Amino acid sequence: MSLLELDSVSVFYGQTQALHEISLVVEPGEIVCLLGGNASGKSTTMKTILGLITPRSGEIRLAGERVTRSAPAARIRRGLASVPEARRVFPEMSVEDNLLTGAFTRRTGIRAELASVYESFPRLAERRRQPAGTLSGGEQQMLAFGRALMSAPTLICMDEPTMGLAPIFVDRVLDLIAALNRDRGLAVLMVEQNAELALSIAHRGYVLNTGHLVLDGPAPSLIDNPAIRTAYFGA
Repeated sequence: MSLLELDSVSVFYGQTQALHEISLVVEPGEIVCLLGGNASGKSTTMKTILGLITPRSGEIRLAGERVTRSAPAARIRRGLASVPEARRVFPEMSVEDNLLTGAFTRRTGIRAELASVYESFPRLAERRRQPAGTLSGGEQQMLAFGRALMSAPTLICMDEPTMGLAPIFVDRVLDLIAALNRDRGLAVLMVEQNAELALSIAHRGYVLNTGHLVLDGPAPSLIDNPAIRTAYFGA
C-alpha cells in the first residue's frame, strides 16, 4: 500500500487553475523529489498534501485512507509531518519546547521520542535550553527536522530544506535526510530548487511545469534526461 497517493488532483485560486489533474505516489521507504521552476506548482502541491488547500477535484489518500478534505491535524495523526520552507521555528522558545510542539497529537511516548531525537541530533541536546532564535541556520534546520520527528511520522514533507543555508550545511542537511530515510525507514517527499542535489539522494522524482506534471521517473533517468540537464544543470 502506498503511503501517499494523489489521484487527478486539481486546485484553483479563484478562477485560476494552479494544478491540473496531478497524480503522484510515495511508497514506503522512498525519497521522492518534486522539481520545477518558479510558479510551477510545487508549493501548491505541498500545501494541498498537508491540508492547507482543498482541491476542487481529485483524491488524496494517506496509507489508503481518503483525506482529501481532512484537516492538517488529522493528516498528522495518519503519519504525515512537515518541515516547512524557512524552518519556521519559534525563536523565543527553547530548543526543547520547540521539539515538544511537534508532539501535540500524541499522548504517550513523548519522552522516549525526545530522547531518540536527541540521539539523532546531539547538537540539539547540547542546546536544549537555548532559545531557538539564537541557533545558526543549519542548526535551526536540524531543529525543524527534529520537531517533525516528534509526531512519529511515516512520511515527512520537506519544502526547500537547503534554502538559505551556508554551503557547509547543505551537504550536511542532505546527508541527514538520507540517514533518516536509511536508519528510520522514513519516506520523504522533498521540494528542492537544486535539482542535482535532490536527485543525488532521491529514489524517484516528478517534474512540474505551470501546474502540469510533465515528467517522472527514477532519479538516475531524470539526472541523465537531456531536458532536465538543460533546464536545471546548465548542461
